[in-house]
Amino acid sequence: MDFSAPCPAFYPPAVARPGLGCRELIFRNLSRILPAVSCDMTDWVAGTRVKAAQLLLVLLLHAEDHTTQHMELLLSTLYRSCLDEEEQVVQNSIKSAELIGTFVNPEVFLKLILPALQKSPTSSHLTVLAAFIRGSSCEVLKSHLHRIADVISKPEICQGSEKVLYLEQLLCCVQSAITICQQYCTDISLQCMKVLITILACPASETLDEKVRGVMLSLAEVQGVSGLQGLYRQHMQELMQWASKGHDHWTSYSIARAQYEVLVLESGPVIGDHLSLLMPVLKTCLQQDKEPQMRLKLFTMLSKLLLKAGETVNSKGQFHLHSETLIRDILVPNLKWHAGRTAGAIRTIAVSCLWVLLQTDVLSHEEILQVHDVLMPQILTTLEEDSKTSRLVSCRIIKTLLGICGPHLDPDKLNKIYPELVKRLDDASDEVRITAVKTLSLWFKFIDEQYERTTYRGHLEFLYRCLLVHLDDTDSALQATVLGEPIV
Repeated sequence: MDFSAPCPAFYPPAVARPGLGCRELIFRNLSRILPAVSCDMTDWVAGTRVKAAQLLLVLLLHAEDHTTQHMELLLSTLYRSCLDEEEQVVQNSIKSAELIGTFVNPEVFLKLILPALQKSPTSSHLTVLAAFIRGSSCEVLKSHLHRIADVISKPEICQGSEKVLYLEQLLCCVQSAITICQQYCTDISLQCMKVLITILACPASETLDEKVRGVMLSLAEVQGVSGLQGLYRQHMQELMQWASKGHDHWTSYSIARAQYEVLVLESGPVIGDHLSLLMPVLKTCLQQDKEPQMRLKLFTMLSKLLLKAGETVNSKGQFHLHSETLIRDILVPNLKWHAGRTAGAIRTIAVSCLWVLLQTDVLSHEEILQVHDVLMPQILTTLEEDSKTSRLVSCRIIKTLLGICGPHLDPDKLNKIYPELVKRLDDASDEVRITAVKTLSLWFKFIDEQYERTTYRGHLEFLYRCLLVHLDDTDSALQATVLGEPIV
């Protein structure tokens, strides 16, 4: 007893240390007992596995740092037992791994577990790693943080599986590191963000969204930055470059595309500072030679951004500088007709994005005038779409463009607009028909002295004949709208 080792630092709290005799007895016989315990932990009888897991926990508490020489056997045992069907076996296995983290030097257990994780990433490897981290202490673990973060942020690890259990344990690894090492996680903040964004990008992670954001808030707190926005602002440029790498080869199944969407949508107003990185990626990926399903997903992301432009892309009031690129190089090319339902869906969402853009007051009247000649002919073609939404939104866009550009249009340009609107008076949707009549009402307001009634008499007579027919329409609302048209 005079030569007994002192109590190890960071001994598990609220746990009485076993007596010296018991510890010495276990140490001397551990090499004989462990193989049998390991065998019993994979026994076909559930009760045997439960008792073996309980026994392992007691053995490790007695063995303390003498556990080190048995690490390979212990790890192979824990990898299996952490996947057990019995909850008690799993819980005791996790507690055993935490004890190993307490008593064994991180250099030892990381040297064994990290190569195994990289060779065949499974949820049990991550479960054991997270437990090791929780059991360890900041003083001994802080010098190994970079090594851990570099491994779990590798694509083959953080994208190793889309199963919820795997993602949960990956999240536990990040959370454990933040909880144990606190402010020392500042150095690995970028790697942690990559892992957390990858988890959010997985389709199966919907149940984990709140947990992930909670871990992000913890990461922001230990660094002293202001919430999620402060965290994104700190790393946005590096994350944008990381997520957009190889964007020219994205498909609808690319995890990098999903990561990029999460980053852009979750960063809120921070994306307004990085439009120079966002727009080139959108321009490249929304070209017509790219996969239709992928373009559809990116257009959905773009529509979400535009719906809250003031809180996202226009948070700094600089989006108008990129609006011409958006309209000329992204929206207009995607309004051209191509066969197929997916192509039709792309045209519909492109029209919707344009409508939202015009409603956000991001563009000045002068900027809209600059793109009118490119935009109007393409919008007129979308009035023939099969989708009612496309036809309706196209009518509204034409009305908006007329309200802004009408006084600047010459008679020839005006005469190219009304025939397409007249066709919509026979549309299957009453809502489209009424919107078309209201747009024609606005069209009449630009018949001024410049519009020579003698020269263009045929246009006016044709238009009035069409409107008179619809005074007998079965829809009373349409009748009233037509009757309200002014007489030139």
